[in-house]
Amino acid sequence: MAVPILRPAISDSHVFFNSLSHTAGLLSIPKKRRLMVSASASATSEVNPLRSEVSFCFGTHLIPHPNKVDRGGEDAFFVSSYNGGVVAVADGVSGWVERDVDPSLFPKELMAYASDLVGDDEVNYDPQILLKKAHSATTSKGSATVIVAMLQKNGVLKIANVGDCGLKVIRKGKLIFCTLPQEHYFDCPYQLSSEVITQTYLDATVSSVKLLEGDTIVMGSDGLFDNVFDHEIVSTITQYSDVAEAAKALADLASNHSKDSNFESPYSLEARTKGFDVPLWKKVIGMKLTGGKPDDITVIVGQVVSS
Repeated sequence: MAVPILRPAISDSHVFFNSLSHTAGLLSIPKKRRLMVSASASATSEVNPLRSEVSFCFGTHLIPHPNKVDRGGEDAFFVSSYNGGVVAVADGVSGWVERDVDPSLFPKELMAYASDLVGDDEVNYDPQILLKKAHSATTSKGSATVIVAMLQKNGVLKIANVGDCGLKVIRKGKLIFCTLPQEHYFDCPYQLSSEVITQTYLDATVSSVKLLEGDTIVMGSDGLFDNVFDHEIVSTITQYSDVAEAAKALADLASNHSKDSNFESPYSLEARTKGFDVPLWKKVIGMKLTGGKPDDITVIVGQVVSS
């Protein structure tokens, strides 16, 4: 379950959430590869933005990996009403557990510092610089994929992304924009890390998109996008007017797919295209690699509103 993390330096205008804790990952250590999962335990929240021409109304939902429910998983995120709205997700890389490092600590600390620095003068409302400063301040061992999006009052959304967390924009029932994942090879995404030799803010894919009132963004960790297709995201979003309900519905859909060993998930389809499949003798009798992917699932839905 996502819970607030209280840090003395975080202003009252920021709402910060992250996962509870435990387990791991590292630079060039692939995320654990498995094709069947379930998930439970969750949290929902909303932020009502203030004082801007356009801003976000947010709904969030987090479902930890079924084996990490008691620890809250390894995803971390925050939403803030600063300016037009700031939102970020970090996904801890579980390979660190093999080095006896809690993989949830790095993304939690990274998100705490990012939340604290959104109004910093040197950041100047630039998501790439926000990543730079938050990463530099983080001292925990570990690594994480991360995405940050910052909405300006004029409706321009600025995005910086390292790895395979993602963001999609939906307008009038159509997908009009999406970020693309970065990876070294299949199941080993780019990541910010405590290691000296690693990706940095300079490796982030930086993009911007002009948003209009009524547009919806869907941001999440790969636990969402590995289990839910784009057309399912769009159809789910169009069914809900409440952002918190929409976020929960998407997280539940991802969770249900992840438990279905026969589901042709985005993850299993990509795995087959990259050469991962059942043994040849199983192919001969018509079998193939299928199933959802077990993972922490973080979903943030933001609707652009006039204020």
